Amino acid sequence: MSSPQSASTASSGRVLKIWTPEDKFFWEREGKSVAFRNLLISAPALMLGFIVWQMWSVIAVNLPGLGFKFTGDQLFWLAAAPSLSGATLRIFYSFMIPLVGGRRWTAVSTASLLIPAIGLGFAVQDNTTSYNTMLILALLCGFGSGNFSSSMANIGYFYPKEHKGSALGLNAGIGNLGVSVVQFMTPVVVTMGMFGVGASQVLTAKNGTTSEIWQQNAAFIWVPWIALFTILSWFFMNDIASAKASVRAQVVIFSEKHNWLMCILYLGTFGSFIGYSAGFPLLIKSQFPGVNPLHYAWMGPLVGAAIRPFGGWLSDKIGGGIITFWNFLVMTLAVLAVLYFLPKGQGMYAMKGIGPEAGNFWGFFVAFLVLFVTTGIGNGSTFRMIPTIFSELKLREVANGTPEQRAGAAREGTLLGSAVVGFSAAIGAYGGFFVPRGYGISINNTHGPEAALWIFAAYYVVCAVITWWWYSRKNAEMPC
Repeated sequence: MSSPQSASTASSGRVLKIWTPEDKFFWEREGKSVAFRNLLISAPALMLGFIVWQMWSVIAVNLPGLGFKFTGDQLFWLAAAPSLSGATLRIFYSFMIPLVGGRRWTAVSTASLLIPAIGLGFAVQDNTTSYNTMLILALLCGFGSGNFSSSMANIGYFYPKEHKGSALGLNAGIGNLGVSVVQFMTPVVVTMGMFGVGASQVLTAKNGTTSEIWQQNAAFIWVPWIALFTILSWFFMNDIASAKASVRAQVVIFSEKHNWLMCILYLGTFGSFIGYSAGFPLLIKSQFPGVNPLHYAWMGPLVGAAIRPFGGWLSDKIGGGIITFWNFLVMTLAVLAVLYFLPKGQGMYAMKGIGPEAGNFWGFFVAFLVLFVTTGIGNGSTFRMIPTIFSELKLREVANGTPEQRAGAAREGTLLGSAVVGFSAAIGAYGGFFVPRGYGISINNTHGPEAALWIFAAYYVVCAVITWWWYSRKNAEMPC
């Protein structure tokens, strides 16, 4: 147990030279307050990352009405592109905390969001801006996605094992709220001339009615907040001295089976959350043209983000494997409900003769809300599983070892668990690309989104089987 003297020196300065959160005396005396302060800054900074990442999910909806001559498939590309670049960036970001430090990297990665936010704010004011320019800006919005891997890996170092599920769920849940915030706020802020930067534009609806908007506000409104949390991160967060490791020490996760299994599961949960969030407005617009998607689309990401901490907390109480298994089964049923309520139209894979022929928006919308809830619970439960799995793996290696050996194994398990959290987050983010592109490809080739949804449902069944076999059944290899 740490002495009062050692505990009191832990937080002196920006680098924590002593950090032993599993020591209950240390945790209660000092660790808890330091960890919470870092979480208090990390979570809203991560929310800004999600906001920048998902700006295109709502900006793309207005572009045709502003005179941009982009096809429907090009619009789905713009909504999907930030997730393609962001998921790739996450692979590198997942290893940055042990190399650079949590405080420094949070400040640098938050500041990087200024580039796409400012660039996009100017680009949308001119409807002659080329598609390639817009695509580059969409790819740059992936900076916001990359922040998730480093943020989650960083917060994982601050909390003891018994609180990791709740802490990671809270950090990610508040971060995920950025999707709902940007989808809710954008239709409001574009109606106001707030910043005096650029002229207003004329938005022409399909029925020919016009309105005056300031589309640049969708990006410019976040610039002051990004600057503020860059400063707060630099001056009030901490680096942990013991959370240092080379890339070589971290890449051992690539030879570990459970790393890849958890990547598959997290692609099913978070990949679905971010993919559905990115594609929901355009999906509503394509299937229910009489409905304004911006009135409703933000509610899905809201419930998915809000429920994520509950998924982590519930997994702390019951077990991540059990919650994840049942969650995937419910996700499968929710997709079937979405298929039931879609308009049957010309879709080759529609449920012909089953459900209302013209579709039912409210049934479709409620089914999608259930789907968003399950993505949130699954996000929390899978991220609760990862630290447990890798701590147990390392502790099994020294089951008969000395206390010092077990303490070393626990530290190594925390390091590897954090690396897997970051890497699985990278793989999961590709869902933000696959889902919107899946819709676009399905609609172009089969005249409806049903083929993509059937594939998603089949994937959830595979995830449920993986979870049951390795993590939740009796005598599973790694119960958690």
